[in-house]
Amino acid sequence: MAPFFDSTNLSQILDKLIVVGLVFAFSLLLKKEAALRFLVILFSLIAAEFVSNKLGLIATASFFHLLLTSAPIILAIIFQSDIKRALFLFLKRYNSVESVSPDVTTTVDELSKGIHELAERRIGALIVIIRQMSIDHLIQVGTEIDAKVTSELLNSIFLPYSPIHDGAVIIHREKIISAGCILPLSQNPDIAKSFGTRHRAALGISEQTDVLVLVVSEETGKISIVHEGKINYDADPTEIRRLSRKAIEGRRAPRVTAVQEQ
Repeated sequence: MAPFFDSTNLSQILDKLIVVGLVFAFSLLLKKEAALRFLVILFSLIAAEFVSNKLGLIATASFFHLLLTSAPIILAIIFQSDIKRALFLFLKRYNSVESVSPDVTTTVDELSKGIHELAERRIGALIVIIRQMSIDHLIQVGTEIDAKVTSELLNSIFLPYSPIHDGAVIIHREKIISAGCILPLSQNPDIAKSFGTRHRAALGISEQTDVLVLVVSEETGKISIVHEGKINYDADPTEIRRLSRKAIEGRRAPRVTAVQEQ
């Protein structure tokens, strides 16, 4: 009678453990809790296949083997949004060789002027500045625009009678590329109840990408800076200009300390 653990069995087990380790390491980069659950499932499938083979249950063992070999596909389905986001970020950084236009200062001036004019008139606004990572897979584009950033254009877009005033304006480098865009809302339960849809949308897109978002509250006229899932409420004008410039240039900004509305 062959030993329960012969050299062939040990090599097969080691082979499967290597695959499990690689799959787990990849899934761990995406979502830690889900990865741990996935690891338990993988080990369960290996154990079930091993026992089925030892008991001579060929069909059952084949079924578990099929599930085990399908693990990468199952992983891709479970983490498809995370994988897509990671690929977008990687490709954007890999191809990020664009030179910074000398018009950045003019763009920052016009953006700053426009957003403060909106704040003074208490006209709500939501402006997303793309840094490096694409957001095409997360937003619903309202109206495509290909125009330089000007205070006049920003004011006309967000005026209450404009058909696209409720959506977000998307800026990439020195241009407004679209307006009236619908953003994903944050599901964070700790968001202050005083924050409305614009702030929740700003948090939602900033939690999933590296964008910088500027929000004007129509209730208070205060301007918020949002990025990396944090809100800096009633931001300083100098800070707005500084972070806006970094975002327009495609550079990452330092972390901000969240300042909630009182």
